[in-house]
Amino acid sequence: MDKVIWICIPTYNEVENLQRTTRRIWEVLPDAQILIIDDASPDGTGRLADDLARKDPRLGVLHRREKAGLGAAYLAGFREVLARGATHIVQMDADLSHNPSILPMLIDALDAHDFAVGSRLVEGGGVEGWAWYRQLISRLGNLYADWMLNLPIRDLTGGFNAYRADVLARLDDRRFETTGYGFQIELKWFALTMGFRGVEVPIVFQERELGHSKMSFAIFGEAAWRVWRLRTEAANDTTKS
Repeated sequence: MDKVIWICIPTYNEVENLQRTTRRIWEVLPDAQILIIDDASPDGTGRLADDLARKDPRLGVLHRREKAGLGAAYLAGFREVLARGATHIVQMDADLSHNPSILPMLIDALDAHDFAVGSRLVEGGGVEGWAWYRQLISRLGNLYADWMLNLPIRDLTGGFNAYRADVLARLDDRRFETTGYGFQIELKWFALTMGFRGVEVPIVFQERELGHSKMSFAIFGEAAWRVWRLRTEAANDTTKS
């Protein structure tokens, strides 16, 4: 079966980065299709995406009425590309902090695995350009999630990931509760506990050149709460069985 690759990119105020990002993606994966999921960006990101889509049929745009969080945007995007026949689906930020040159490796990893994680925490991975407090938030988040959930993936919070379509189709009925980056933890948790196999591909996360990060301590707190809930729910399921 031919691969139908869709790259899902949620956006909010990314007008400065959008065109650069799509161009860089197509330099390494010219046959990939890109879905921009825009949460009514006031800076005109959605309008620019529409303009680009009119010029290139490889680009699709999904407009959402308001900023409702990363998790909700991704779930809407996954449903859209599954309906369009995707076989391989990638999550990726719009700001080029995720290097598009890694995309072929993530896709190739799906030949032997159900999902692939672009990992900052395995040999060859890392972060460039982050302030110390952002590195601390990320490191603590991953250490906490690893300690609480005991999963075989180290970079649970990372957002540069590829999934086989059948994985995401089966996860669509899971109960996702986080609106921020905790969604990435939930997604990996549900995939692994349902028996899907994941692999980590080393990446170097590069701080954005343009625009502003959406990371905050509130997002960290939401993720920490949800990790605790996942562990509690798993323990209750074990007790009942």
